[in-house]
Amino acid sequence: MTAPFYPLLTALTDVNVHRFEETINGRAYLIEVSSVGLDKWRAQIRRTPGGSGALMPFYGKTPDEAASELTRWLAIANGRCSR
Repeated sequence: MTAPFYPLLTALTDVNVHRFEETINGRAYLIEVSSVGLDKWRAQIRRTPGGSGALMPFYGKTPDEAASELTRWLAIANGRCSR
């Protein structure tokens, strides 16, 4: 007996991505922020071909807040690495 065929239904949604360019300790970063829920935004470093996407995302209630959290963490992390 074969399983009945059910077509996959997908909902297409528009995703607005906010982009922020930041220079932290002389290094340029492109941060992308996208909505992941009501009043919840995720910021992460933009992935480049061949680049790492391993950095954890940061969240905020607004795109600016999420990007600021990631920027603050990068500044702290880069400050430790440059010592």
